[in-house]
Amino acid sequence: MTGSDSGRDQGTDPGPTTDRVRLRRLPEQGSHGKEGLYAVLDAGFVCHLGLVVDGWPMVVPTTYGRDDDYLLVHGSAASQSLRAAKTPTPVCVTVTLVDGLVLARSIFNHSVNYRCAMVYGLPEVLVDPEMKLAGLRAISNHVAPGQWEYARPPSTKELAATMVLRLALDEASVKISEGPPDDDEADLALPVWAGVVPLRTARLDPVAAPDLPEGMAVPVHLATAPLAPGSEPARHLI
Repeated sequence: MTGSDSGRDQGTDPGPTTDRVRLRRLPEQGSHGKEGLYAVLDAGFVCHLGLVVDGWPMVVPTTYGRDDDYLLVHGSAASQSLRAAKTPTPVCVTVTLVDGLVLARSIFNHSVNYRCAMVYGLPEVLVDPEMKLAGLRAISNHVAPGQWEYARPPSTKELAATMVLRLALDEASVKISEGPPDDDEADLALPVWAGVVPLRTARLDPVAAPDLPEGMAVPVHLATAPLAPGSEPARHLI
């Protein structure tokens, strides 16, 4: 499958910081600028943390947050992947947002419209309790703004059972593919529909826990704001 066309602002791209994030294929769709990186990270809420554990690659999906120029991920202190990150371990974190299916006249030219950020680095394990709490607050409020201030904070025991990793956003790249299909000229006369099927993340109405007291209202921050960054308030999924 091929990518559809997307431009970038050459003037704001400082270029790759390392060879790992150098854009080799379709570089015109990519950028190394912080503004584009922040935009993708702030629009998503699930990342994939990739690292090598016992000689094998492992990729773990998890929620995340951003605090200025740092990415924060968390998980159980007993997690195999996070235990491996206690020592300086290279990781690759990706965030991908799918915006549409690009359907061409030929299967070869089918594609996906997407926004993707890729971050490399050696994550730091946050040990200081205040720093861990700040990291968890960033993650919680990234996924559901206002939830950290509303719900009970972690206890000392819960905090000890949780690991928080902080990864600098110094080594990263972004790729964006958007627009209609790019059909070969020879295929333009085929009687085949071509175009884009848009895809969006939509927030549905909150569903109360079965053990919640009857009549308890949904808090304002959940009733009026999207649960996920970049999501659209809606009653259905597109």
